[in-house]
Amino acid sequence: MHFVFNGIFPHPSLADEDGLLAVGGDLEPQTLVNAYQIGAYPWYNEEDPILWWHPNPRLVLFPSEIKVSKSMKQVLKKGVFSYSINQQFQSVIEHCRQDRKEQQGTWISQEIVEAYTQMHHLGLAHSVEVWEKNELVGGFYGIQLGKVFFGESMFSLVSNASKAALIYFCLHAMQEGIKVIDCQQTTSHLITLGAREISREDFLNLLQQYIHS
Repeated sequence: MHFVFNGIFPHPSLADEDGLLAVGGDLEPQTLVNAYQIGAYPWYNEEDPILWWHPNPRLVLFPSEIKVSKSMKQVLKKGVFSYSINQQFQSVIEHCRQDRKEQQGTWISQEIVEAYTQMHHLGLAHSVEVWEKNELVGGFYGIQLGKVFFGESMFSLVSNASKAALIYFCLHAMQEGIKVIDCQQTTSHLITLGAREISREDFLNLLQQYIHS
């Protein structure tokens, strides 16, 4: 088992077959930046020590490869939703936290909320909001370093809201020069939207290419 000392992480190649890279450390901004720079992220239950993950393969979405179904095109055309960025970060992360509680997944602890809120205040964590009739109905949050966005968690209170959030963000990402969205773990939902798995080696090469640009 590998440990985090003074915000220093072992090389991603040392992750086990489940993707667990290291244990311990803290959620201070510099530790989180160090983690994301090598593609690691925290994911653990409140009663556990901090666990850092680096799965292989890695699910990523290149913004230009976003897939918009015919039904979603109709939803977007009708203007059902409106969008914003960084307008309700606190609400978004709390909704994501509540979503996970309902799914009996409690990894968004108060410690996580406080850490990522601090990252937001530092301009490193961002939220995407989807609105329907002036009500927040979906969105997600994550970390951006350079031209890489690391998606953390999303929520949806109405049908298609999370899809709309990701489609909108991909359009925004292309305008802003964001080259890759890290989706962390593979889900069929994200694959239908155009995400694909790549090897850890390819993912690290992308980080080296884009994270400091």
